[in-house]
Amino acid sequence: MAENSRYDQRGVSADKGEVHAAVQRLGKGLFPNAFCKILPDVAGADPNYCNLMHADTAGTKTSLAYLYWRETGDLSVWGGIAQDAIVMNLDDMACVGCTDQIVLSSTIGRNKRLIPGEVLKAIIDGTVAFVEKMASLGIRIHLAGGETADVGDIVRTVDVGYTAFARMRRAEVLEIGLQPGDVLVALASFGQATYEDGYNSGMGSNGLTSARHDVLSRAYAEAYPESFDPQTPPELAYSGKYRLTDPSPVAGMDVGQLLLSPTRTYLPAVRDLFTHLLPHLHGLVHCTGGGQTKVLKFAPGLRIVKDNLFPVPQLFDLIQQSSGTPWQEMYKVFNMGHRLEVYLPADYAEEVIQIAERYGIAARVAGRVEAASQAEVRLETPQGVFVYT
Repeated sequence: MAENSRYDQRGVSADKGEVHAAVQRLGKGLFPNAFCKILPDVAGADPNYCNLMHADTAGTKTSLAYLYWRETGDLSVWGGIAQDAIVMNLDDMACVGCTDQIVLSSTIGRNKRLIPGEVLKAIIDGTVAFVEKMASLGIRIHLAGGETADVGDIVRTVDVGYTAFARMRRAEVLEIGLQPGDVLVALASFGQATYEDGYNSGMGSNGLTSARHDVLSRAYAEAYPESFDPQTPPELAYSGKYRLTDPSPVAGMDVGQLLLSPTRTYLPAVRDLFTHLLPHLHGLVHCTGGGQTKVLKFAPGLRIVKDNLFPVPQLFDLIQQSSGTPWQEMYKVFNMGHRLEVYLPADYAEEVIQIAERYGIAARVAGRVEAASQAEVRLETPQGVFVYT
C-alpha cells in the first residue's frame, strides 16, 4: 500500500502540501519561523508590540460527534467539539508565548435540517465552560461573538471553527530556533490533567477522518450517509467493526467516547514555562497535522531523534489494529501519545517535567537534536525505526 493512499482516497492528507502551496504568497509575517503568523501591531500602532490572529476548526471530528449524538442523544459531545476547535487555535499561539488576554470569535456553519438549535446551544455552552475553566486558572479569554450560518448547500452536517486574536510584546515572542544538543521534552496527550473532568485518550483533532472510518462499522455509512463525502470509495467508508457504544479498551469509556475525547490544552503549563524558562526555550512544537513529523518544518539542517517516546496509548493501538495501517504511517498521522514538544538545553529539562506534572500531565525527555545535512526525524519505537525527511 502506498503511503497515505487511503487518506488520499478519502480526500485528506497529513502534510497539506496543496494548501501550503496555495497560500505561499500571503507572506510569513514578522517571525517567519514562528509557529503561527505574527503581524505588526495594527491594533495599537506600537512598534514594540505585534498582533497574532489564528483560525482553525474541529475538522471532521464534528461528523463523529454527529454520529454519537444521533445514536445516543448525548448533547455533551458538542461541548467537547467547541473545546477541540478552540484548543487548535490557542495551543498553536501558545507555542510563541501567547497565553493570556486572547479574543475569541466563532464561525459555525450548519445544515439546519439536521442540526437543531439545541446543538448550537450545546456548542456555545461548551465554549463558555472552557473559557470559565481557563479563567479559574488565571488565563483570560474574551468572547467576541461570531457568525452562525445556515449553509446546508455546502455543509453536510455542521462545521465548528474559531478565530483568535491577541496582542503581545515583540520581545516576548518565541521564534523556533532549535540547536544541536537540545533535548526534546514531550508532554503527554493522554491521562487526566488536573483541570480535566475525566480520562483523556489523547485523540486531539487530527486524523479523525481515518479514525472514524477505520474503526466504526459499515452500518453507519448506511444509516448516516450525510456524515461523509459521497465520493469516498465504498470499501473505505466505515470499514471497521465497532459500534460507538461498544466497550473500549479504557474502563468506563465506550469507543465513541474514546474517539471524541476533547483535545487537551497545554495553556496552563505553557504559561508557566514562559514565566520561568523563557531565556532557555529554543522552541515549542504543537504536534497536530503531521503527528510526530510536525517538527520537520522547523528543523533545517537538523536531525530530531525520538528514542524515548511514551508507550502507545490504547486509543492508537485500537486504530492501528482496526485499520492495519503501517506503524510508520500511524506516527505521521497521529500524535501517538504526545502533542507538545519543548526544546531546550538538557540542564532545564527536569524543570519542564516538574511544571507539567504539577498539572497532572506526564512528561519525559523523549529525544534530542543533532546536526544533519537536511531536516530529518528519526523515531526509534517498539514497532521499528522510522525515518522521515
